[in-house]
Amino acid sequence: QNMLEELLIHKPDDPIQYMINHLKQNNDDAPRICVLGPPASGKTTVAMWLCKHFDAIRISQETLLFKEILALTKEAKAYKERKQKIPNALWANLIQERLSNVDCIKQGWILEGFPENQEQAWMLQSSGIIPRHVVVLYAPDTVLIERNSGKRLDPFTEEVYHTTFNWPSDLLVQQRLVEPEDLSEQEISKKLLEYHRNFPGVFQIYQKVLKSINADQPSVDVLAQVLTYVQTRHRSAAPFTPRILFCGPPGSGKSLQAALIAQKYGVVNICCGQLLKEAVADKTKLGELVKPYIDSGYPVPDNLVMKILAERLNALDCVTNGWVLYGFPRDIEQGEQLQKSHIIPN
Repeated sequence: QNMLEELLIHKPDDPIQYMINHLKQNNDDAPRICVLGPPASGKTTVAMWLCKHFDAIRISQETLLFKEILALTKEAKAYKERKQKIPNALWANLIQERLSNVDCIKQGWILEGFPENQEQAWMLQSSGIIPRHVVVLYAPDTVLIERNSGKRLDPFTEEVYHTTFNWPSDLLVQQRLVEPEDLSEQEISKKLLEYHRNFPGVFQIYQKVLKSINADQPSVDVLAQVLTYVQTRHRSAAPFTPRILFCGPPGSGKSLQAALIAQKYGVVNICCGQLLKEAVADKTKLGELVKPYIDSGYPVPDNLVMKILAERLNALDCVTNGWVLYGFPRDIEQGEQLQKSHIIPN
């Protein structure tokens, strides 16, 4: 699915070679995560922790402007020095340039605080930057304003600490902590207002891959919830034909569950015992062979059951709509026969 997305976005002149290169990179499991949220919600802490956990590359406004030497860094810094807003297109181009580096392709990336608005999100999408997971941290504005006043930065490691909630035990670290520049309550209120105005547009674009997490709880809990979410795999949009197998002891409700599932999802409901009876009633060749066993109450040999079952499961309605089967296999040998006949439940 990832390769198909890339093909559609980049439209290479030589698609075959492009696919070969894509498979050689073998980076489909590399994280592609956006960490969003209002100021002081803990984005940096979460992003840094995820980077350590996944050995991925963290990208934020600070890293793009002060850590990287990219073609557009100078231009972006000039805006910053003039205290002007950096245009969305410039941010999008900076991010695209950084993410096309080998380390981001191989190790994956954590984008912190981007995209800030809908226009940036569209620009990133159109250049093929599509996150797999978007984490949005939230907390009441009053909590964020209070948190912001205690925020301290370590200029060496860029880690964020707090005078109340997260004070470092190391004396050396304590001594070198500095207050961030934009600490005034007025400044943060202005930023919060802008965030609340822009966020609905971003939410609209990423809602299928987005998870909101309450940041007003112990950081251990926030990180645990973030990790649980970013390790999930999203359901593929590719066509899917269910092949469902119900097992369980007599009276456990297999036939009822199978009937309900067949009804809800429009799949073919198959009961192995019923299938054998139908074959006998229809007087098919296999039915004639099965009849003496059913009449005398003996179990029907596995090879006969398997033939009848394979014929039914390979019929057009089962192949197109999928199926739900119960009553077979009842033991390991039957299970192995099912596998050998390439009838594999998914």
